Amino acid sequence: MINKIISFSINNKFIVGLLIVALLGTGIWSMATINLGSVPDITNNQVQVITVAPNLGTEDIEQFVTYPVELAMANLPDVIELRSVSRFGLSVVTIVFEDEAGTYLPRQLVQEKLTEVSEEIPEGFGTPFMAPITTGLGEIFQYTLKVKEGYEGQYDAMELRTIQDWIVKRQMALVPGVVEVNAFGGYVKQYEVAINPDRLKSFGITMGQVFEALKANNANTGGAYIEKNHQANFIRGEGLARSLEDLENTVVESENGTPVLVRDLADKVGYGNQIRYGAFTQDGKETVGGQILMLKGQSASNVIENVETRLKEIQKSLPEGVNIEPFLSRSDLIDRTTSTVEKNLIEGSLIVIFVLVLLLGSLRGGLITASVIPLSLLFAFILMKQFGIWANLMSLGAIDFGIIVDGAVIIVEGMVLHIHQRMKKSNAVVDQAEMDKMAYESGSTMMNSAFFGQLIILIVFTPILFLTGVEGKMFRPMAFTFGFAVLGAIILCLTYVPMVSALFLKPLKNQNSWFAKFENTIDRFSDKIISGLNKVYRPVLSFALRFKAGIVLGAVVLLAIAGFIFSNMGGEFIPKFDEGDIAMQALIKPGSSLTESIEASKKLQNIIKKFPEVKTMVSRIGVAEIPTDPMPMDIADSYIILEKDKSKWTSAESKEKLIEKMREKISVIPGVNFVFTQPVELRFNELLTGVREDVAIKLYGEDLQVLSEKANEMADLIQTVPGAGDVRAEATSGLPQMTVVYNRPKMAQYGVTVDKLNDYVSAAFAGETASVIFEGEKRFDVVIRLAKEFRQDINSLKNLYIDLPNGNQVPLKEVADISYKPGPMQISRDNTYRRISVGVNVRGRDVKSMVEEIQQKLDAQLDLPPGYYITYGGSFENLQRATDRLMIVVPIALALIFILLYFALGSFSQSIMIYMAVPLAAIGGVFALWVRGMPFSISAGVGFIVLFGVAVLNGLVLINKFNELKEKGMTNIKDRIYEATHERLRPILLTATAAIMGFIPMAVSTSGGAEVQRPLATVVIGGLLTATLLTLVVIPVLYNWLEARNMQKTNGNDPSYVNKSTTILLVLLSLGGFLTSNTMNAQETTLAQTITIEQAIDLAKKNYPSLKESQAFIERERAMKGTSFDLGNTQIFTGKEETGNNLPGVQTTIGVQQGNIDLLSGFSKSKFYKERVQLGEKFYALNEQQLVLNVMQAYDRINYNKAQLRFAEQLDSVYANFKTASQLRYDTGETGKLEFIAASSEYQQIQVLRQQAYDDIEIAKRALKQYLGVNEEIETVGLPYQTMNYMSVLDSTSVADNPLLQYSMQNTEVSKANIGIEKSQFLPKFNLTYGRQIVDDVSGFNTYQAGISIPLWFLPQKSRVTAAKADAVIAENQYLEQKAITESRVSQLLKSLEKTRKTLDYYQKGALLLAEEQISTAELASKEGEIDYVNYITILNSAIRIKQNHLQFINQYNQQAIELQYQLGNL
Repeated sequence: MINKIISFSINNKFIVGLLIVALLGTGIWSMATINLGSVPDITNNQVQVITVAPNLGTEDIEQFVTYPVELAMANLPDVIELRSVSRFGLSVVTIVFEDEAGTYLPRQLVQEKLTEVSEEIPEGFGTPFMAPITTGLGEIFQYTLKVKEGYEGQYDAMELRTIQDWIVKRQMALVPGVVEVNAFGGYVKQYEVAINPDRLKSFGITMGQVFEALKANNANTGGAYIEKNHQANFIRGEGLARSLEDLENTVVESENGTPVLVRDLADKVGYGNQIRYGAFTQDGKETVGGQILMLKGQSASNVIENVETRLKEIQKSLPEGVNIEPFLSRSDLIDRTTSTVEKNLIEGSLIVIFVLVLLLGSLRGGLITASVIPLSLLFAFILMKQFGIWANLMSLGAIDFGIIVDGAVIIVEGMVLHIHQRMKKSNAVVDQAEMDKMAYESGSTMMNSAFFGQLIILIVFTPILFLTGVEGKMFRPMAFTFGFAVLGAIILCLTYVPMVSALFLKPLKNQNSWFAKFENTIDRFSDKIISGLNKVYRPVLSFALRFKAGIVLGAVVLLAIAGFIFSNMGGEFIPKFDEGDIAMQALIKPGSSLTESIEASKKLQNIIKKFPEVKTMVSRIGVAEIPTDPMPMDIADSYIILEKDKSKWTSAESKEKLIEKMREKISVIPGVNFVFTQPVELRFNELLTGVREDVAIKLYGEDLQVLSEKANEMADLIQTVPGAGDVRAEATSGLPQMTVVYNRPKMAQYGVTVDKLNDYVSAAFAGETASVIFEGEKRFDVVIRLAKEFRQDINSLKNLYIDLPNGNQVPLKEVADISYKPGPMQISRDNTYRRISVGVNVRGRDVKSMVEEIQQKLDAQLDLPPGYYITYGGSFENLQRATDRLMIVVPIALALIFILLYFALGSFSQSIMIYMAVPLAAIGGVFALWVRGMPFSISAGVGFIVLFGVAVLNGLVLINKFNELKEKGMTNIKDRIYEATHERLRPILLTATAAIMGFIPMAVSTSGGAEVQRPLATVVIGGLLTATLLTLVVIPVLYNWLEARNMQKTNGNDPSYVNKSTTILLVLLSLGGFLTSNTMNAQETTLAQTITIEQAIDLAKKNYPSLKESQAFIERERAMKGTSFDLGNTQIFTGKEETGNNLPGVQTTIGVQQGNIDLLSGFSKSKFYKERVQLGEKFYALNEQQLVLNVMQAYDRINYNKAQLRFAEQLDSVYANFKTASQLRYDTGETGKLEFIAASSEYQQIQVLRQQAYDDIEIAKRALKQYLGVNEEIETVGLPYQTMNYMSVLDSTSVADNPLLQYSMQNTEVSKANIGIEKSQFLPKFNLTYGRQIVDDVSGFNTYQAGISIPLWFLPQKSRVTAAKADAVIAENQYLEQKAITESRVSQLLKSLEKTRKTLDYYQKGALLLAEEQISTAELASKEGEIDYVNYITILNSAIRIKQNHLQFINQYNQQAIELQYQLGNL
C-alpha cells in the first residue's frame, strides 16, 4: 500500500502539486481565522446559583436559602460536586457537572429546579438566579471611568455609577460574545425619603402609612378611548412622580382638612444611595469600574476586538469630561503567549533547517526536508479549525519540527545516498525516468522505517487524549495539534517528498556553476563532520562490543541512579506561567467596615504606585453588582498592572523580587495581611476548588466554633513548614452584629407580631423600596428609611418606635433584647458538609513534598474531634489525580509502542531490543530535570510520553539496516554491525539532532508562558541525548548477543549464554517500568514650535488620516478601472467519454476553456469607474476643505484665548496696584476694611480670569494638535488679535464651488453611469474551448468550441435597471436639496457678518476709546482720592466688559468669515 502511494505520487506530479496548492490556500485561511487564546480554559463545567438578600444574617442565609438550593441540585444528573458559600446577605451555590453534559443542558436543569426551590424560600429572602455563562477566562476586559482634570467637581461617585449602569453597560451588552457587564464601585442612585421618627410621632403617623402613600401616589393608568370627530381619542392618566417635588408633595393623610405631606414627615427628600457592600479604588482614589464577561466558548481575541470597537463608540456618547480607561485586557496576555509560541516555532524551525542542510550535505535536500515544516503546520491548522482546537500556548507550544520532519529526513537522506552511489558508478546524465526510479526505490526502502516511526509518534499521543479534568483540558489540545502535524508529515512523506525529490534532487549538469560549487562545499563539509564522528564512534563501538557485560551493567547502574533521583525529585501540578501582572489580596481585620477597607486600600495603592514598574493598581472590595465572587467587605482584590517594557524596571529585576520589595514596603500598614498571586490564576483556583490559594487544606465538621479553632491551629502548624507562604485560615467567625432578640411575652402584651417588628427594623435601617422614578429611560428606586442621624448606633435601634394596634407607640427595646453579639462571617460547604479551609501558596519548593510535610505535621500534632476530617485540594489534588491517570496512560503508551514495533519488525526479540531505548531515554530525561532544578510536573510527564515515542525511532532505523544487510548475505555479525552503524550514523544523528534543536528555543525561553513548556522540552532534550548515545552503543551490543544466540541455536549449542542476555534484558525492562510509575526612559523636554496658519494647514494636509483615506479611495477606484474588460475564467480539464463495452472511447488528454468573456460591457464599466475616480477626487476635496476649516477655526480660537490672557494680565497689573493702595490706606487708617476686602475680591476674580484663559488656550491647542497629527508642543504666531480680512477677497457669493455640493453633484453622475452598467448586462458573453483528444486509441485529434451566452430571462436585470434609474433620481434630488441648504446658509452668514461688522465698527470708533479713557481717568481719580472704591470698581468693570465684548465679537466675526469661505469653496 505504501509503495503504491509513493509510485502514484511520483508518476502524477501535477495532481500532487495541485493538492499542495490547495493545502497552502486552505491552511493559510485556517491559520488566519482560527480561534486564538493564551492558555486552555481549564474551568470545570459549573453553574453558579446566586441569591441576594441584603438584610439576612449568615445562618439565616444558610438555613433558608443555601440548604434548599443544595438539596434540590444534589439529585440532578451528571452532578459531580456541590460547593456553597453563605454570608451576610448573600448565598452562592456552585454546581459542578460532568464536562460531557455540555453548557446549556445543565443550566436548563438548574432553572427547572430553581422554579421549585423558589416556592420553598420564604418571601423576602431573595430570589435565586443563575450567574452568567462564563468561565475562569471570561473576565477578558476591565476598565474604569476616569474624570478629566477640570471636571472633578461635576461628577461624583454616584454620577459615575449612573453613567456606568445606564450608558456604558447598556451599549456594551449588545456586543457579540459579551454575556454580562459587571459593575463595581460608586453609589447606586436612589430617591431617598429620610423619615424623622419624632415628626411621625407628633403627627401620629406610621412609617407604613408613608410607604403606602408613596406607593399609591406613583402610577399611570389608561381609560381606553372615546370616539370623537371620526377619531379615537385615547385616555391616559399621568400619575407618575417625576421629581423630588412630586415626592415631597405626596399626601400621606389629612388632619382636620389639612393635608400632611411627605416633606412634613421627612428630614430630607433627596438623592440617596443603595447600601453598599463593595467599592472600587484606583491609584489611591475611589472610582467606578466595569468588567466585561465573555460568553463561554467564544474567541477572546475576537470579543476583545469587538469590545474595543464598541468602547470607541460609547466614548462619543459619554458626558464631556468622562473617559473610559482600560486597565486589564486579556489581549495583552494573548499577545505575549502568542509571541512566545511564534518565537519558539520560528527559532526552532530555523535551527532545524540549518542542522538539516549541514548534516545532509545537500542544500536542496535540506530545503526539501525543511519545506515539510510549514506544510505540516498548515495541515495541523486545517484540522484544528475543523475540530475546534484553539491556537494557544499549550496546543502549539509542544510542536517540535525536528520530530515532525523525521520521516522526510530518512527518505531524503536515502535519496541523496542513492544519487551519490549512482554518480560513483557512472557520470552519465541522469534523466527524469531514472530520477523517478531512484525516488521510488529510496522512498519505498526507507519509508517502512519512517512510516512506522512516525506512526509510533502519532500513536504515543493517543493516551494523552484520555487525560481528564484540568490536566486533560491543558494537554489534550497539545496532543491533537501534534498528532495533526505528524499526520500531515506522514501524508507528505508518502506523496510530496518523493515527488519533489524526484524533481529537484537531480544531479546538476554543470558542475562548474556557483550553485553546484556551493552545494559541493556543503557536501564536503558535511562528510568531514560525519567522518570525524565516525572516527570517534568506531573505537567506542569496538570497546562496547569487547566489554558487553560492562556496557549493559553501566546502563543498568545509570538507570538505577535515575530511578533514585526521580523518587526524590518532588512534584508539582503544572508550572506557573508568568501572566505579566500581579493579583494581591489584602486581608483586612475581619469584620472591618467598608470605609475602613477603602482607606486601607488607598494607603496600599499610594505606596505601591511609587514603584516605577507599576503602571496602575486597582482594588475591588467586597462584592460587585453580580456577586459571582462572594468576598466580604474586609477583603480587597487588587490588580497591580506592571510595565511590560523591562527597561523601565529599576527597583527589581524580576517579579518575585518586586513582590518581596512590595511586601516589605506595605508591611508598615497595621492589621492587614497580604496574599500575592496572578489574575487568571486567582480566578481559576477559586472556580476550580473554591479556594484562591495554590493548596487548600479543608477541614470538615459540624460545629462552626470548633472548625474555626482547629483551622487556626492548622494555620499555626503550617506556617512552620518551609515553602509555605501566604498561609491563611478562612475567616468564619467574628462578624460584629447588633442582635435583636424578641421578647414574646411582651410582644403578646402589646399585640405585635414578629413579622411587623422585622418589617420595621428592615425598613428603618436598610430601607424599603416604595416605588420607582423614571428619568427618561433611567429608572431609580424610591426608598423610605430613617434619616441618617437616627441610624447611628445601637441606641438608634433600641429607640426605634413601633406602632401598636391601639394607636400608641413604644420603643423597640420594650419588646426585644438588643445587644452586640458576634456571629458567623461565612459558612462554606462542600457536598452539603460544612467545612473550613486553610489556604497556602507554594514559595520556592515543589507542591508535592510541601504537602507531604504538612500532612506529617498535622497527623502528628493536630487532635481532631470524632467526625472531623481533613482533605487536601487545589493544585495538589490536581497533581494526585493527574499522576494516578498517568500511571494508567504511560503503560498504555508503552504497550502501544511495543505493539507497533512488533508489527514493523515481525520479531519479538528485536522489538524488545529497540524497546530498550525507552528506559535509556528516561535516564536523560530525569537527569535533565535534576540538573535544571525542576520538579516532576504534568508537563514533564507529557514530555516523557513524547520522548518514549521519539526515542525508539533511531533503534528502528538501525535494526532495519541490520536486517537489510543480513538479507543481502552479510553473515559476520560484527561486520554487519560496523557497516550498518557507519551507514546509518548520519540519519540517526540527523533525526536526533533535529528533534533536540527544535526543542532548544522552548527549553531556554524566558518569555511569557514559557514556564509551562520548559519542563517538557527539557525532558525531551535530555532523554534524546542519552537515548541516541546509548542506542548507538547498547543496541549493537544487544543485537550481537541475540544474533549470537540464534546462531548457537542453529548449531545446537548450550543456551546458557542466551539465558544471560535474556536476564539482562529483563533487568533493563523492569527498571524501565520503575521509571514509568527587566531603567525608566528619560523624559525629553522640548520647546514649543511656533507655526503660522499656512504651516498649520500644510501640516494637517500631510498628516490627517481622513485625507489619506480619501486618497486610498481614489487609488482603489483607479485600480478597479482595470477590471472593466474581463476575459473570464480559464479552465484546464481532462476526461473520457463514450467508454464501455470494452471500447476505448474518446479521451481528452488536456483541454482548455476560456469562459464568460465579457468585452461588450467594458465600455460602460470604464465610464462608471472614471466617474467613481472623479467622485473620489471630490471626496478628497471635501475632506481637505473640512480639514482646513477646522484648522483655521482652531488656530483662531487659540489667538482669541491669547488675547483674553493678555487682557487679563493687563487687568492683573491694574488691580494689583489697587489692592496694594487699599492695603496701605487700610494700614494707615485712611479707609475701612471693606475697601481692602473689595480690592482683594476683585483681584482674585482677575486671577480666575487668567487661569480660565490659560486653560482655554491649552484646550484649543489640543484640538489643533489633533488636526495636525502631532504630539509636540505648538505655538501660534503672537500678533495682536484682529479681524481676518476675508471679505475684501470675496469675488462672488456663488455656491457652485461648495465642496459638499460638488461631491453631491458627482454622486449624481456616478448614479447615471451605473444605469449604463446595468443595461450592459443585456449584452452577450463569449466562451471558447480547445482540446487534444485520443479517439479509439488513436491520437492527434483536436476539438474546438465557440459559444455565446445571452440573457434570455431578462426580467430580473430589467428590474435592476429600473432600480438604478431610481437611484439616479434620488441622487439628483439629494443634490438639489443640498444646494438649497447651502445657499440658505451662505445668505445667513452674509447677514450675520454684516451685523457683526457694524457692531465692531461701534466698538473700534467709540467704545474702546472710551473704555481706555475710563480706566486711566479712574486710576488717576482713585490715587487723588476724588472717587471712592465703589465708583472705581464700577467704572473699571464697565470698561472691562466693553473690552471683553470687543474680543468676543472679533472671534465671532472670524469664525463666521472662515465658515463663509468654506461654504463658497474658497479655503
